[in-house]
Amino acid sequence: MCSNYIPVSRRDRLLAFFGVTRDRDDEPVDTWPLGLAPFIRLAEDGSGFERIVDDGIFGLLPDFATELAFGRRTYNARSETVQRLPSFRESWARGWRCVIPCEALYEPNWETGQSVRWAIHQEGFVPFGVAGIYRQWRHPDGREVFSFAMLTVNADTHPLMRRFQRPEDEKRMVVILDPEDYGNWLTCRVQDAPAYLRQWHRPLVATPSPLPPRAPKASSVRTVRPPKPSSGTLF
Repeated sequence: MCSNYIPVSRRDRLLAFFGVTRDRDDEPVDTWPLGLAPFIRLAEDGSGFERIVDDGIFGLLPDFATELAFGRRTYNARSETVQRLPSFRESWARGWRCVIPCEALYEPNWETGQSVRWAIHQEGFVPFGVAGIYRQWRHPDGREVFSFAMLTVNADTHPLMRRFQRPEDEKRMVVILDPEDYGNWLTCRVQDAPAYLRQWHRPLVATPSPLPPRAPKASSVRTVRPPKPSSGTLF
């Protein structure tokens, strides 16, 4: 599961690590469901397998959603059921797959008996791409907007990710893609896509990163930097 993450939003990092160009820089901020963040998809203008970056809402909005708040329940899609659940099945069947560029993920750790947010990232803060699905949605005001969801797999056996979520809950983790597979994930046939839905077993760094004290609504979004690697645990 992942309900909070830091997207890759700087042009230089999107180009260097994902091969896509963006027309502006944004400061990386904690992103929650219904937040707007970059995602990478195939162009739809007949230009072949060109990758492009768009902004989308974190929380997939199917065509039958009547309000933006629907996305609070659809920011993660289980790989075992994505092909049949009404909210996700059209995106899956039509091959509307995407790569979600991340600087870090956040997960709740309950080892102290209370929920403590931890940040999870690669060594050296190398960005990584999460497998996702996306689609367009018509806002009640008439605007066409993109939305997306992160795909997840079981993590009961993963040496790091099994440490997160409530003790009684199934352990889940997002699908982190090998950079060499970004193009294949975006272009493969629907029947071949499940081959990419697997646990990530390369090194990850996990660091406690508690939420700050609740701020007034006008200033509730804060700019963040990934935690220093020296204070983390390498897996």
